[in-house]
Amino acid sequence: MPQQTSRSESGPNRWTTLRRLGIAAAVFGIAAFAVPQYGVWVRTLNGKALLREAEFTRKVAVLEAQAKKDSAAQLAEAEIIRAEGVSKANKIIGESLKNNPGYLQYLWITKGENDTNRTVYMIPNNGGAPVPTFDITRNGGG
Repeated sequence: MPQQTSRSESGPNRWTTLRRLGIAAAVFGIAAFAVPQYGVWVRTLNGKALLREAEFTRKVAVLEAQAKKDSAAQLAEAEIIRAEGVSKANKIIGESLKNNPGYLQYLWITKGENDTNRTVYMIPNNGGAPVPTFDITRNGGG
């Protein structure tokens, strides 16, 4: 009977050891498969994140470029409108000065009011208004 006792004691110990070895092998096998798969999964997620970031950066750059283009177009349109206004103003001034030598004389006099090196002699004419002595109809001055 002593042999049966040693047999019964060694039997469960053997099964326990085999179970532990089986569990360890299973854990090792799962780890050997799962760790590389986890690494692939993490790299895939990182790659997707980088791709989304690059797409977002590109969209931002495109929108900034579009905003600059729209701004330039608006500034060009504003400059055209301003130039048209200046052109109309110049035409109005030109027409008003065409047959108005008195205004030109007034501008010439007032332009030099602060110039201490200039002397203007005023001579009364037919209407009694003083007029500077220079010929406004003469081209080239002097």
